[in-house]
This record gives sequence, C-alpha cells and structure tokens, in this order.
Amino acid sequence: MSVISALTLSPKKRRCGLFFRVHPQNIKSDEVVAFLRGLFRHLRGPIVLLWDRGLIHRGKAVKTLLAHRQRVQEEWFPAYAPELNPAEYVWAQSKRKLANGCPYGTAELNLMVRASLADIDSSQKLLRSCLFASTLFKPKELRSINYA
Repeated sequence: MSVISALTLSPKKRRCGLFFRVHPQNIKSDEVVAFLRGLFRHLRGPIVLLWDRGLIHRGKAVKTLLAHRQRVQEEWFPAYAPELNPAEYVWAQSKRKLANGCPYGTAELNLMVRASLADIDSSQKLLRSCLFASTLFKPKELRSINYA
C-alpha cells in the first residue's frame, strides 16, 4: 500500500489542508499525474509545488502535465533533507495513530490509514504543527493561520 499526499496552505495562510490518495501498489508517475489533476481541480489560483527529489515526481508524464500549467511553480527540496518536508511530519503523525494496530488484511489497513489521515486533515492544529516542525516556515509567517 502506498499513499500520496499534498499539504496545502491558503494564500493568506489562514487554513491548512491535506489531500491524499491511497493506492494498493507502489505509486508511479501516472498516479502522480492523476493526483495532481485532482488537486488542481480543488485549488484555485497560483500553486507553488514543493517536492522531494523522488523519481516519480520527475517522470515524463508529470513533466508533460506541468508544462501546460501556467499557474504551477515547481520548487525542489534539497537532496536528503526530509526535515524540510512538512509531509514527512504528516506521515509521522499518521504512524503514531496507527501504532500497535493489528489490521486483519489490506482492506482494513486501507481504512485505518484513511481514518488516520482524515483525523489529521480535520485538525488545523495538527496540520499547522507539521508546517512548524518542518522549519520551512518561520513561526511569524504562520501566526495569521486561524485555529478554528
């Protein structure tokens, strides 16, 4: 099972969001393209896409999709710098929620993973903590985010 996600921050830094998809197999460039298309339908305006340097993010299908999206600006995390990536902290939160779980099969594991990520998505505090932990943003930059 593999999961792809995007942690979002509104232009005025008031709301965070978490978009994700769970796949039964390893994610390849085609799944990244499908995920991005869905994400682009939900987000309006300019998008700054921050990625790690995974091969699936650099595939031909992804490059082709992004070449036609004028509102998307790509930025890359430095190599071997997971501490800068807020998504890594989402995974840490999810793993905490899943710790000591004992699913009876992949269907139950799928439900548990989805539930843990939905819990994170429903908490502005947890999402914000992932941004703070990453050191990508300075605390002053995120002060305007509402706690509602």
